[in-house]
Parts: sequence; structure tokens; C-alpha cells
Amino acid sequence: MDTASTQTRFRVEGMDCAGCASKIDTAARRLSDIEDVSVSVSAGTMTVMHGAKADLQELQKSIARLGYTIAPIGSSDVRREKASLDDISHDHADHDHSKHDHAKEQADGLSGLHGHDHGPSSGPWWRSKKAHLTIASGLALVAAYGLGKLFPDISQWAFAVAMLVGLLPIARRALMAALAGTPFSIEMLMTVAAVGAVIIGAGEEGAAIVFLFLVGELLEGVAAGRARASIQGLANLVPKTALVEREGQTVSIAADKLAIGDVVLARPGDRIPADGDITEGTSEIDEAPVTGESTPKRKTAGDSVFAGTINTDGLLRIRVTATSADNTIARVVRLVEEAQESRAPTERFIDRFSRYYTPSVMVVATLVAVVPPMVMGGSWVDWVYKGLAILLIGCPCALVISTPAAIAAGLSAGARRGLLLKGGAVLETIGKITAVAFDKTGTLTEGKPVVTDIISFGHAERQILSLAAALETGSSHPLANAILAKATAENVPIPPATAATALSGKGVEGNVGGQRVFLGSARAATDMVQLSMDQRHAVERLNEAGKTVSILIVAGEVAGFIAMRDEPRQDAAQGLEMLRNNDIKTVMLTGDNRRTAEAIADELGIEAKAELMPEDKQRTVSEMKREGLIVAKVGDGINDAPALAAADVGIAMGGGTDVALETADAAILHGRVIDVWNMIDLSRQVMGNIHQNITVALGLKAVFLVTTIVGITGLWPAILADTGATVIVTANAMRLLGWRGAK
Repeated sequence: MDTASTQTRFRVEGMDCAGCASKIDTAARRLSDIEDVSVSVSAGTMTVMHGAKADLQELQKSIARLGYTIAPIGSSDVRREKASLDDISHDHADHDHSKHDHAKEQADGLSGLHGHDHGPSSGPWWRSKKAHLTIASGLALVAAYGLGKLFPDISQWAFAVAMLVGLLPIARRALMAALAGTPFSIEMLMTVAAVGAVIIGAGEEGAAIVFLFLVGELLEGVAAGRARASIQGLANLVPKTALVEREGQTVSIAADKLAIGDVVLARPGDRIPADGDITEGTSEIDEAPVTGESTPKRKTAGDSVFAGTINTDGLLRIRVTATSADNTIARVVRLVEEAQESRAPTERFIDRFSRYYTPSVMVVATLVAVVPPMVMGGSWVDWVYKGLAILLIGCPCALVISTPAAIAAGLSAGARRGLLLKGGAVLETIGKITAVAFDKTGTLTEGKPVVTDIISFGHAERQILSLAAALETGSSHPLANAILAKATAENVPIPPATAATALSGKGVEGNVGGQRVFLGSARAATDMVQLSMDQRHAVERLNEAGKTVSILIVAGEVAGFIAMRDEPRQDAAQGLEMLRNNDIKTVMLTGDNRRTAEAIADELGIEAKAELMPEDKQRTVSEMKREGLIVAKVGDGINDAPALAAADVGIAMGGGTDVALETADAAILHGRVIDVWNMIDLSRQVMGNIHQNITVALGLKAVFLVTTIVGITGLWPAILADTGATVIVTANAMRLLGWRGAK
């Protein structure tokens, strides 16, 4: 039975670790009619799937009580089959919130309950409440130390007061988390350890514990902010204003006010304010800010451009094809945020593990503190001290953040290179790929024919191109576009043609310079003139190379041949070679004719399977999987849909189109074959980073657990080990933001 569900997204500020996400997730799920919750620390968002009876105001209040600022940012209605969670279909269209007074909700206190300690996700870190609390705790600790030196009798009291400066907010958060369904939170561990330290007379260490814990939280917040800023920084590439032509005048307006169909002016040196198509002008476009490409691309009328790229040397008029909320950069940011809410299998395992791990640590710490004094007559103070140290050693901060920090950094780094991986599960799977099946047209090739050969018979090559272009002027046929593009690139003059007529299925003819000229297929040309043996052999050789041949006839004589073919992408051979060098099998699956497919395949050194229907491609992918291969299918996301769905990972290849962004598990925005290997390499780098992080987190805990029990280390080293491991793990994950991939 289908039931209507609503998806609502919230911006949650103040999250800085997976522990925060876990508390928010648990609190949200406790409310009635909440069906599913996804929380992303790196994106600072929460997505809730809920029924019509869900009380979203109560949900926001529950999250606000934990110490976070929360506000709705969008929602959408979806239909889903209750019996099959795999069939959930998300509609990312923005929901109209005009009927909801969110400003009033926040004024009512949703973002200000109980004096939150969590700082804002945006702005300088030193302005956050968390930074202010950390500084206050540090100053209180220094003051307590000074008073202890001056008045030794009040030393313990002074450190107890200093501890309370930082501990009270932590204890409040621990209590709120317990009431919201998370009794064994990191804050609870810290509160118990700090209070216990004061009880056994270790007030100085208790105050130091609280201060170091706050320092660790602050560093986590800074790292989370950096990961968030990495992808959000893409949005800042789009200029705030645009020069738009309206009613014959050029006016400056806000870029977010541009409408589809507006014509904007991009001067040399300007950033392009919107996705669009060039209507007039030619220029080198620097796409490095968006794609990382070091070489500008020459673009002219008819070519597409992205918002945020730089027009280097020419004046362009561009017709807007997407609003600011739906341009390529905005959609990339939105999809990456949604992807970061999707947890990888490793992350889900660590999350489940931590739910049992933290209570287990509390049990072990209690046993260490109680059993030796009761059974073996040990000192209560000594063993309680060791129990408290174990409690601190057991804090799962570093372990819990080890995976999501690396996943978030990897997704952000990939997005900045035009690689969209829709969730941690996809990022984890793609590194295990052992075979890649490519579509041909638009994937291994450019997707449009270009002129490859001009063969002349008694005429200059430029004259042949000039006459052909004259006949094709005004046509939108792909072959005509190829001839016109070649003429433009070669600066060939294009004379006017009169009485031009398209002959259905044959070609085009007209008068150029007083001569009757025909341009058409070889079959149509042979009906008009007799080709010589050499000419027929030349046509056969070109056809065997997978090229389409157009024959130019001038005044009843063969003047020349123009051969065209959809050529391989510039990096196709290199990209395929990199895959093969890493023991990844490659195969081309295409519906094109066998001769053309084999010509391209021979040039690229790849196995070809041609003349396939969509169901044939799907069957081939399924057969590869049955052979034990882990298969990625790369295609355009439309006619390859069955095969994309059948593959372990479906990758859409496209230049920022809706299909490339919305279809399949991953998308290569900028049409580089080498980016298939880059995706695999990024996945392997991320998984290696995760394994390093887990080893560091658990290894340090194991070492300090042993040294604490035997009496070598105590509370200070324990909290330093926990904070240090968190910093090391976070810093290691942030290294992934510098990943660039092969060029």
C-alpha cells in the first residue's frame, strides 16, 4: 500500500562530530510519525522522512534542547512503498515554505533554548560560543592554579570552581541527551569522570580534563567547518551581480534574480553569472575554479558555459538556461550535501559498534574501580582513579569521527573536481571495481561528429570546405554543424548559396558562385556521377575507419570528399590505459554499427561489443557480474539506464546536465574518461584513510588502557590521548581535501 510521506530538510548548526549526529538522530526518531532520519555533520543538515501527523515544531524543540540551532531549509512530498525501503524515490524540488513563519518559530526560541553551547557552523571559529566557553575554562584553570599557589588551603575548591565553569554546560548537554534517548553520550562520560576526580581529591586533574575536552571539541568544530566550507566555497564562485540585456538596455541586477531566457553580457575577465548557452561571441573560458582544468577551453556560439567560470578574452552574450538555485554549482552543492547524509557500510558498522562500545566502557571502568578494593583489598582512591582514567580512555570521539570525516572530505574533494558520488556507500563500493563497461557515443567519444579528412580532386581543400559550408549554412544537422565548425576554425570564407534545397535522404544542393553544387552521401552521389576506382577505394577505406563520407560535386564533377566521425575524447586512450594498468577490465558496449565501433575500439585498445539494444547491454553487465566481476557502467544516463541499474555502480557521463546529475549512482560532470580512474583512486584513498584512522583510534586506546591499569599513566595522559587521537584522525581525514587526481 502506498502512503504519502514528506521529506523535510533542516539546517542544523553546531554539529562537529559523529557523536552530535548520533544524538540528533536518536532524539528525532523518538518522536511519533518520524519514519527515517539522515544527519550530515559535514553538510550541517538533517533530512527527516515523516508522515502527516509528525509535529515538526516539537522535533525542532527537541533538537534545540540538545544545544543546536535548527531551521527548516526545504521539503518535498514523496511516495514510497512501505514494504520496500529500497524503492524510496526522492524528489529534490524545493517545497514552498511561504505558509510557514520560520522567522517567528526562531523568535519563539527554537534556536535559543537553554543557552546553547554549540557554536555556529559559519563565521570565524573564535566568535563561536564554544570558543568563548573554552577560553573561559582555560582562564578559570589558570586562575585556580594561581590561587592554589597563593592559598594552598583553598586549592581544591578553586579547581572545583574552575572545573564547573566548563562542566556545567557539558553536564546540561549530557542530561538533555539522556532525556532524548542517549544516556551513554561522550558528555556523560566526561561529566562522570570530572565529578569523580573532584570526589577523590583530584580537582586539579578534573579541571584540566574539562578544559582539554573543550579544546578537543573546538578542534573538531574547526575541522568540520573546514570540510563544510570546502564544498560550500563552490557557491561563492558565482558572482553576486550580472549584466543583463532587457528592452534594449544593459542593466546590472542581482545574479539570483536572473530568469531562464535572460541574455547576460560577460566581459573579458568577468565570472559568468549563470549556466547558459553562448548566443554571440567567442572566448577562452577558464573552467579551473569549477573543474580543476588548467587549460582554458575555446567556446563560441552554441556552446554551453557554467556559472562561476571565467571569461578570459572575448565579449560574450549568454542566454540563461538555469536559475541561480538550479545552476550546476548549486546542484552540485545540494547533491553533495545529500550524499553526505548517506552513510557508508563502514560508517554504519562503526556507528553500531559505538552504541555498544560506550556502555561497555562504563561497565569496565566501574568494575576496575570497584572489584579490586572489594575483592583484593586495594585502595579505593587508587582504583577509582584508574577507573576514571579508563572512562576517559574509552571516549569514542576519535573512533566515531574516523569514518565520516574521511567520507565527507572525500566527497567534497571529488565534487570540486567534477566527480559526484551519491553517498558513502557508492564511495566505498567504487574502489572495489574490477571491470568498467563504457558506452561509446558521448562517453568514449565526444558525442558529435567532426571533420577528420578532406580529400580533393582538382580543387584546393579550402575551396572544398568553403563550398560545402556555403550549402550547409543555416542547417542544424550534426554533419552540417561539423562542416561549419571546421570552416570557422580554419577561417575559411563562406560565400552565399542561392536556391539551396535539401534532398531528403540524399543531401543538399544549390548555386554557389554561379556553379551548381551538390553535397551528399556516397550512395546519392553515385546516382549522379561515376566514381573512379581510386575514389571508390578511398570511400571504402574511410568507411572502414568508421567515418561518414560526404561527396562534393561541382558542375557535374567530383570535387572532393569530406569525411566525418565522432572522435574519441582527447583523454580516452589515457584513461583506459590507466584502468588497464591497475588490472581493471574495460569493454565498450554500443548500439552503433560494428564497423564504426571496432574502428574506435582498435584506436583505443578496448574490446567492443556492438549493435546492442538497451536490454543487450543490461544482459552483458549481468553476465560480467556472474563471472565474479564488480562492474561499473559508464554511460549517458538515458539509453543506458537498464545497464546503469544492473551494474554495481552506475556512472553518468555528462556536462552538468540534469541527466548527469540526477541519474545513476555517480556522475562525471565534465566528460573526462580519466575521471573514471580518478573516482576509483579517490575511493581507495578514502578507504585507506579510514583504515589508518581506525588503527590510530583503537591503537592509542589499547596502549593507554594497559599503561593505566599497571599504574604508569593517569587522568591527564588519558584525556590527552583521547583529544590527541581525535586531532590526529581529523587532521588525517582533512588531508583528503587536497586530493587532485590524475590530469
